Amino acid sequence: MNSNQCSFCGRKRNEVQMLISGQEGYICENCIEQAHVIVKEGGEKAKFSAAESMEELKKPREIVKFLDQYVIGQEQAKKQMSIAVYNHYKRLLHAKDENREVEIEKSNIIMIGETGTGKTLLAKTIARELNVPFCIVDATILTEAGYVGEDVESILSRLLMVADFDVEKAEKGIVFIDEIDKIARKSDNPSLTRDVSGEGVQQGLLKLLEGSIVNVPPQGGRKHPDQKYIQVNTQNILFIAGGAFDGIKDIIERRLNKQVIGFSADKLNKIDEEEYILSQLNAIDLKTFGLIPELLGRFPIITYLDKLSKETMMRIMTEPKNSIVNQYVELFKMDGINLNFSKDSISKIVEDTLEKGLGARGLRGTTEKLLEDYMFDIDSIDKKLTI
Repeated sequence: MNSNQCSFCGRKRNEVQMLISGQEGYICENCIEQAHVIVKEGGEKAKFSAAESMEELKKPREIVKFLDQYVIGQEQAKKQMSIAVYNHYKRLLHAKDENREVEIEKSNIIMIGETGTGKTLLAKTIARELNVPFCIVDATILTEAGYVGEDVESILSRLLMVADFDVEKAEKGIVFIDEIDKIARKSDNPSLTRDVSGEGVQQGLLKLLEGSIVNVPPQGGRKHPDQKYIQVNTQNILFIAGGAFDGIKDIIERRLNKQVIGFSADKLNKIDEEEYILSQLNAIDLKTFGLIPELLGRFPIITYLDKLSKETMMRIMTEPKNSIVNQYVELFKMDGINLNFSKDSISKIVEDTLEKGLGARGLRGTTEKLLEDYMFDIDSIDKKLTI
């Protein structure tokens, strides 16, 4: 039992406000809130159920239509993701057919995109639409067995918790592995010394991604001989990995430069275009970045997310169901104040956020700063407020 981190999510004591101790572990306020939501919504996890027939299964176009309500832009990523998850759950239905002659392999997905472009939001929204257990795990807390950190099997502890420890439902869930780029090995060559949080973790992930029966410690953390385990078959769990892969564009550019020598100048000029460069992304670039070939082989689908333009950011501020504008309008409405955002103020928020380079995730912080004084004097401002 590690008294310095949450037994459920792995956050360290200095990353949370409080850690509450139990008989065999600790829990932070974030996990308490998540558990409270589960209980409050009347056992929502008991309602998890993957489609049982082709008629129930959402088609790719339907999935994209649902994603459009929450994720602005990123059309290519939405298209690829919807096809991948549709084929994955078709595969589960196909596996039930006792007379099948062909066995369909699963297609895990890896998403590349700068911070705040919508990687986590895409995965989370798809899981909500498909009504399957979903969890987010951070690859940076994982290390090789025997070292300070967590075993790769603890990834599944989080999924089991979300599925209320219903193994059957957890085995049809989706796991989002965030910060996958942080476990890249330090160079393109195999490591001569132990790389316990990089290449070592990649090796440990192989059996999970491929599909095997894994002994999972219910409380997460490290495995030890006296512990009781839950056996989970990862054959039908869809793994989606995401990472910023800072510097990947330079790697693609170098590879493209080699390829275009002796070809038309038109193609050379295109290399300067950011979208063109990203559209040429493939497994070779990720291998050069530091992901091992065995891991890449288990992520057959590679997709990228575009850098957000000012126009897209302005749409993100206003269009989604849970947009920043709608959230603050709702907050002010609770005090009886009718809040309106002018186009100029939204434009200013977007410009400030773009300068910070935080992506869509930074919009809330910038908006909060703008409204700080109004919220402090909430009891003395006009009932109609235009920013």
